[in-house]
Amino acid sequence: MSRIHAIVMNAIDNVATVVDNVEPNTDVVADINGKDVGVCINIKEQIPFGHKFALADIKKGEKIIKYGEVIGIATADIQTGQYVHVHNLESCRGRGDR
Repeated sequence: MSRIHAIVMNAIDNVATVVDNVEPNTDVVADINGKDVGVCINIKEQIPFGHKFALADIKKGEKIIKYGEVIGIATADIQTGQYVHVHNLESCRGRGDR
């Protein structure tokens, strides 16, 4: 059995949360809602523990979905496996950094 490196909370999510620090060019298995069914994604850039990456390409202006809910809008095109955070996501609920 592969070690799970990321968690997807809802099958409609387009981001996953890593449970370890992840280095670029690492294949990560994203566990979908606690099931043994997952997807393997090649990570494009360093992602810190507890942060998100894209499960599929997300175009600028598209919704970012986590927990089955819209958490923000992409402010730039985001590739599969790319880090998703305040540099390419505008939150629907405000930001803590400004």
